[in-house]
Amino acid sequence: MASGFTGERRVHLEALAERLPAVGLVSRLVGEDDPVLWVWHPHTGRQTIIFTTPSGGGWLFLWSPRGQGSADDLERTAAALREALDDARP
Repeated sequence: MASGFTGERRVHLEALAERLPAVGLVSRLVGEDDPVLWVWHPHTGRQTIIFTTPSGGGWLFLWSPRGQGSADDLERTAAALREALDDARP
């Protein structure tokens, strides 16, 4: 069953997805009831899944390992994702 936040989650994930090509990343929205964003770097092959959740200060994007970004600053979040997926460490 979908949560009450499904629509808001989708809006935030779609907004982030629109900014990712500008930093050289590719993404795909997956999941109907609880959407997530699958993001990958086409040159390094590194990938992650982005979750979004409400927090006291707005909405947060979360990804592995230990990444997070604000839905209020999509450019900074996109840059942080690019940096995380650029990293050559295993």
